[in-house]
Amino acid sequence: MYELSGERQRLVRSAARVGGGRRELTLVAIGFGALTVLQAAPLALHLGSVARLDNADARMLIWNVAWVARTLIVDPLRVFDANIFHPHRWTLAYSETNLGAGVLAIPVYWATGNPYAAHNFVVLLSFVLSGTSAYYLVRYLTGDRRAAAVSAICFAYTPYAFSHLPHVHLLMTAGLPLCMLAFHRAADRPTPWRGAVLGLAVGGQALFSGYYAIFGALMVTFAVITVAATRRRWTDRRYWTAMVLGGIVANAIALLLFLPYARLQREAGFRRPLEEARLWSAGWRSYLASSAYAHRWLLPIIGQWREVLFPGFVAVVCGAAGLRVGWKAGRGPREIAILYGGLAAFALFASLGPDGGLYSLLYHTVPAFNLTHAPSRFGLIVALSLSVLSGVAIAALLARVRRADSAAARGAGLRTGRASAVAALIAVAAVAELKVPLSFSPVPPVPMAYRVLATLPRGPVIELPFYSWQFASARTVYMLNSTAHWMPLVNGYASYTPPEFIEKTPVLAGFPSHEAFELLARDRVRYAVYHLDQFSPAAREDVLERLRQYGRYLTRRYGDDSIRLYEIVEYPPAR
Repeated sequence: MYELSGERQRLVRSAARVGGGRRELTLVAIGFGALTVLQAAPLALHLGSVARLDNADARMLIWNVAWVARTLIVDPLRVFDANIFHPHRWTLAYSETNLGAGVLAIPVYWATGNPYAAHNFVVLLSFVLSGTSAYYLVRYLTGDRRAAAVSAICFAYTPYAFSHLPHVHLLMTAGLPLCMLAFHRAADRPTPWRGAVLGLAVGGQALFSGYYAIFGALMVTFAVITVAATRRRWTDRRYWTAMVLGGIVANAIALLLFLPYARLQREAGFRRPLEEARLWSAGWRSYLASSAYAHRWLLPIIGQWREVLFPGFVAVVCGAAGLRVGWKAGRGPREIAILYGGLAAFALFASLGPDGGLYSLLYHTVPAFNLTHAPSRFGLIVALSLSVLSGVAIAALLARVRRADSAAARGAGLRTGRASAVAALIAVAAVAELKVPLSFSPVPPVPMAYRVLATLPRGPVIELPFYSWQFASARTVYMLNSTAHWMPLVNGYASYTPPEFIEKTPVLAGFPSHEAFELLARDRVRYAVYHLDQFSPAAREDVLERLRQYGRYLTRRYGDDSIRLYEIVEYPPAR
């Protein structure tokens, strides 16, 4: 059986003594909370009055988080039956479900009733959780709080995260350090309980992000094999029992959460074509792209890029130093260098997409991998690996400074704190380097038509214009407005669109018409909302004429110059 080195045992004991302290956890969370307010300004000061509304995904995900936060309380068994693409069921699985983000949003959503505040709260909380989890991972590996704090700053506020601010599921990065922390604890002292905790960490990541659940499973699998090789644990029964138990627990959780997607694949054959991944693959330019103030000078040099993956100079320089320091040090640090250096290389290779080869291999061999389509997101694992290696380098640097201080103090009878000053200096440099310019739009008021609709008896709603697939993103405005009433929508926007919805779009776009009435009668649609200001002048006159023609079947419940709400009180006789 592999025995931990004396240095590694000391670090594990130190982490065990300090890592579980409530006081430290509170201070770490408060510290990252304050940093998040600074780095994400001005979002925290206008939680419910500003938002990213400049693209369809941002609007859809505000709706998504609010839907989950609301429905898990009022009707949890129907949380997957989201109020889009009526009468289809399981529509939440047409995109990332964001169940975890919705759970985190519950207190703010039910306290304010504001979907923007709920979503923005989760966005800010994601950075705090990410920093805290990365801190405890590096704290466990190095035994140095200050090094852990700096490396956690590098990971939590990496420019990749800010470039995906509209994608709340891609901000749920905290699970990746937690998966690795659970693995290291199980590897250092393998027990069935620690193996089960590892499985909970990996499987639980699926609640927050399908992408990161796959990433977490791949990272832990890579780590299990690497540690088995470096510690010669191929025949260690306790080690493999813990790891196998972790795999069983993780797969049980993941399979349960994957059922809606499995149903979608079975019934509709939904999967991401491998060729599509080429559009979202990383290149060398991506690893130099960043929107941070300190990195802007790089952008004209690299030209066009597809993803923001540059983790910052502090992470790159210290990460490279950590790789060298770890390799030259004892058995424990060398294992960290091999593991996280290997993970960085593996993730970088996979991020290149089908042309790199590794992504294609994963696509054809890893279950559920064909639901992904953005290889460049593997760059997050590169950022995490460099952050961990940075912690190794900084911990070694601080140890040298402490030894020099001790020698000076013995000679002069003084006590210095240069190590803390050095750590603070690196931390300030990392925070300043990773500051990103952010802008948000004011939240629009809820149109009066939706306030009126919320007072009427429940029933499915169709909104017009009924945009075709070329303008599908415009439907997210309808979804966001539906948070005022939560009635089922015939309209919808998601990663997957039912073929039947596409087929009937031309007919429903002409409502009111006899053919459209027949389709809506089958689905028992009760209300129609017309955004008259969104039609061209000629189309608007045509709509108004048809509304007069079918006036006996429609009762106007609200109307102004831009929007009208009708109730369908009767359907024409079927032809």
